[in-house]
This record gives sequence, structure tokens and C-alpha cells, in this order.
Amino acid sequence: MTIFIQSLDYNLWDLIVDGSNLPTVTLENGNVIPKPRNTYDDNDRRIVQINAKAKHIIICAINSNDFNRISSCISTKEMWDRLEVTYEGTNQVKEAKISRLVHDYEMFTMNENEDIKSTFSRFTNIINALQALDKTYSNSEMVRKILRYLPKSWMPKVTAIEEAKNLNILPLEDLLGSLMTHELSVQKKDDDEEKEKKKKKIVALKSSLIEDSEDDDENEELALITRKFKKFLGSKKKFGGKPNKKIYQKGESSKLEEIISFECNKPENYKSDFPRLEKKDLS
Repeated sequence: MTIFIQSLDYNLWDLIVDGSNLPTVTLENGNVIPKPRNTYDDNDRRIVQINAKAKHIIICAINSNDFNRISSCISTKEMWDRLEVTYEGTNQVKEAKISRLVHDYEMFTMNENEDIKSTFSRFTNIINALQALDKTYSNSEMVRKILRYLPKSWMPKVTAIEEAKNLNILPLEDLLGSLMTHELSVQKKDDDEEKEKKKKKIVALKSSLIEDSEDDDENEELALITRKFKKFLGSKKKFGGKPNKKIYQKGESSKLEEIISFECNKPENYKSDFPRLEKKDLS
């Protein structure tokens, strides 16, 4: 509201802060009372009009509850003082608020995973609240405070700023811009490293899939050969062959299996080796 009133007419602001000095008259007994309206001269009317204009601006800017608090006030200064106590408190209350905000200022730090923009917004809120209570810090004090509250990961950047810049004249906005630029550079570097890690994982996964596929092909080929060989052995036995080996599945050892003759009970004797025995059977 202060800026709004000053923008309309700075004389109105002086009137609110210093008082309006409304026209008065002194009685014979020494009492001072407001001057009767019918006795106003041109200067008196000008003073009263300025006071009414200032009161109108204040009333239009407040809600109904605040209006009830100040409706009985005669001068704009009285209205303003009452609103000031309502929202800022008495001097004792103001001192308590200032003490709390100063503590927040001194203990201010950057939160984990918080960006510079969000941190600076929180810092600015504290500074603005202190300024509203007439407690201010110089630009160089705020610049140094910001550099102190940055975490250890920012120390190289802090050192570079302290060596390259004059902190006594470095604008707060320039410091913010420099820190945000550095933050973007670090984020880009981290993003590139993350992309590179993902790329390596994808390459490793593809390589693993190719190896698995090759192993599967080899297993299928070996199984096919085994089936064909078993089929071959089966057909040979059917037509009087002499298979003397049995092929087992992959992983099992192949071994000789002895075949016992039903006629003489001796191994490795096949019926086809004894033609006379075959003739005997025929007869």
C-alpha cells in the first residue's frame, strides 16, 4: 500500500506519516478543538481535502474488518498507525519478529536436492520480511551470506567467484545468474554421464543376448545330430548291424554296452555270425 499511495501523490504519504495538521482553534480556557467548517479559509479547505483524499485511498484498500477498526479515526495518521499495530504489532512484537527472522537469516542453508532458484526465493522471502520491519542488510552482506550457505560441492565455484569478483560491489542478481549458469553446466554433465552409463548397459545386454542365441543354436544343432545318429543306429540294428555303443544325452558319458547271445550266453556273439545256426532254425 505504501508504494500505491506514493505513486498517486507523495504529499499524501507525507500526510499519513507526519500527520495532517487539521485546522484547529484554541478556546479561551486553553482547550484546542477542531475548527468549525463554516470558518474555513482556502488554506484550511485544501488541508482538509488532502486528508479526506488520503483517508479515501486507505479505506478503498482494506477489508470490512479493518474498516471497523479505523472507522472512528479522524486523521489519516491515526488510521495508519492503527493498521500498523494490527498487522505488524507493537514495538515489542516487532522486535520478536525481527529476532526470529534474523535467526532464520543466520541459520539459512541450502536444502538437499534443492536448486539455486528455489533456495534464492526462500532467502529473498526472509530479506523482504526483515525489510518490512525496518531491518536491512547491505548488498555485500547478502552476497557473502549466499556464498557461505552453499554446500561443499559448490566450493570450487565459490572460490572462483571470490577470486574473480569484488564482493563489495557485486550485484545480487549477477551472483544469482552466475550460480544458475554453473548449476546448468553441472546438470548437463551429470545427464551426459547417465546417458553414457545407460548406453553401456544396452551394449552389454545386446552382447549377452547374442551369446545366449549362439549357445541355443549350438545346442539345437547338437540335438539334431544326436537324433539323426540314434536313428541311424536303430536302422542298422534292424537290418542286422553290430551296434556296440549307446549314445546318451549331452552331459552323460558314452559307454560300451555288451550284448549277450541268447543261444550261447556269450557276449559279442551275433546270430548273423553263425550261418549253420540259422540253417538249423530253418530246418
